[in-house]
Amino acid sequence: MTELYRMDAAVLAVAYARGGVSPVDVLEACLAHLDKVNPVLNAVIAQDPTGARFAAANSAARWRAGTPLGPLDGVPFTVKDNIVTAGLPTTWGSSLFRHHRSAVDELPIARMADAGAVLIGKTNLPELASQGYTDNTLFGPTGNPWNPALTPGGSSGGAVAAVASGIGPVALGTDGGGSIRRPASHTGVVGLKPTPGRIPRCDGLPAILLDFEVIGPIARTVADLVAVTKALSASDPRDPVSLCLPAFVLPEELKRRRILFVPHFGTHPVDPEIATSVAGAARVLASLGHEVVEGKAPFDVDAVSAAQAAISQAGLAWLINRHHDVPPDSPALRTLAASGGTMPARTLFEALDTTARLRRRMAAFFESTDLILTPAAAALPWPKTQSHPPVIDGHAVGPRGHAVFTAFANVAGLPSLALPSAPSGAGLPIGFQLVGAAGTDAGLLAVGASYERALPWADHWPPDPA
Repeated sequence: MTELYRMDAAVLAVAYARGGVSPVDVLEACLAHLDKVNPVLNAVIAQDPTGARFAAANSAARWRAGTPLGPLDGVPFTVKDNIVTAGLPTTWGSSLFRHHRSAVDELPIARMADAGAVLIGKTNLPELASQGYTDNTLFGPTGNPWNPALTPGGSSGGAVAAVASGIGPVALGTDGGGSIRRPASHTGVVGLKPTPGRIPRCDGLPAILLDFEVIGPIARTVADLVAVTKALSASDPRDPVSLCLPAFVLPEELKRRRILFVPHFGTHPVDPEIATSVAGAARVLASLGHEVVEGKAPFDVDAVSAAQAAISQAGLAWLINRHHDVPPDSPALRTLAASGGTMPARTLFEALDTTARLRRRMAAFFESTDLILTPAAAALPWPKTQSHPPVIDGHAVGPRGHAVFTAFANVAGLPSLALPSAPSGAGLPIGFQLVGAAGTDAGLLAVGASYERALPWADHWPPDPA
């Protein structure tokens, strides 16, 4: 029999319904596994086992009575430490928020509770979720389950490490520039960066990335991403953009998709093993009947990157000003915040104008193309205390060189799905992303599910860390 902590959410729902497995037993298995692997990985930085056991016992009683709240009832999950949870700290990985507590859950957490899911704990992230690896002065670095000396990426590094290692079958993370998709690719799991409003938000932390940042699910299977998105997707007037989106319903029939495969963004380097792996994924999608055409990015990559950087720097400066000019712990963030604080207003307006023009451009582009396929990250995982790889394929790169592929989906407000492709020669995970038109999250997940059936990965587990 599969060990309980290795069961995904869909399998658990079936097992609970049949009465052969109890949410209490599953929680205990996950907590025991957490105690085993977390001292090495440092994925979970806060937990409430008493509250989790209470929730699991209530779930078990509902399943016995035949009245579960839904398919997530009794499913353990973790939450990234920049998503507000009542009863647990939300530090954002920063001394600025070391003592932050809330009496209410952010809306997606409240909906997970309404669905009966069992919160295990909060997961680690870089300070203010603003870097592409996972380390901070409060809790230290998080390791990659496939090699704990390496990073799982960031900023949802603790979340993907928790799922990949078996601490919990699903997690909630955030993605403001690729912070779900790149870490998912580094750890062999799947992650959805939804359309803004698809998972409505309110009662959260300050939005320093405007609507570029969204909450999304991380899991081992696409089916689990679907289940979580369904539970969280109902519109809410407190997030007005959610009122404009269609209902989240998977298509009954998966039609042939027109896919633009973009293996490189201009002259930005890509690790050769990643390039080979993602090209293989493109061939798999073509073998499934989709029309896959290789081409260039249909936008100005550097202009989009500049817009994302301007918004993030201005947001950091605004946040620091709200906290009486107390600087971040990280020297890199102090530099970015200082840059944002002296940024001319015209630079910020140029970024906003670039954002609006990109959104119009991509809406027109998706009238003739259904999906864009790119690598999720340009580099393989690097040492966990290092902020970024300085060299990719023999070329010197800056702090965002590894992250070049992902930010356009955030700036353009598009849904994007990270999926595993063939691993590196050393066995490290590699992944790619599929990006669709705004509001097409369900169709995107349907394509991901068909790819998963052709090339299943959920049974590929990293070794338990010593």
